[in-house]
This record gives sequence, C-alpha cells and structure tokens, in this order.
Amino acid sequence: METLQKTALVFTIIGALVWLLIGLFDFNIVNYLFVEMMNMEIIAKIVYIIVGICGIVNIGLLFNHID
Repeated sequence: METLQKTALVFTIIGALVWLLIGLFDFNIVNYLFVEMMNMEIIAKIVYIIVGICGIVNIGLLFNHID
C-alpha cells in the first residue's frame, strides 16, 4: 500500500504543477502535449482521470501516522 500511495503522491504533485502553470501563465501543458501536438484528446482525459484518482488515493495519507 505504501508504494501505491507514493506513486499516487508523485502523480498528484505533477497535477499540482500543471495547475501552477495554468494559474501563473494560463498554459495547460497536458492539452498542449496531447491535444494540440498529437490530436489525442482521449489521452488528455485519461491523464486527468489518473491524477484525480491519485488525489483520492492520497486522502488515505491524512489518516496515516507519519513515523
């Protein structure tokens, strides 16, 4: 379970960086990479779904004791 949470945390951090780029520069790197460059909108949606699921998995970190 620890490996799953660490992997999910990495994806969540990547998602946070994407939001940082959107907030600061109005630049969505996911859409740029997968929609504008490769015309694969479904891949962009899958990326968003994976990041969202990883955020939900990380809710478990709130209830774990950090040693």
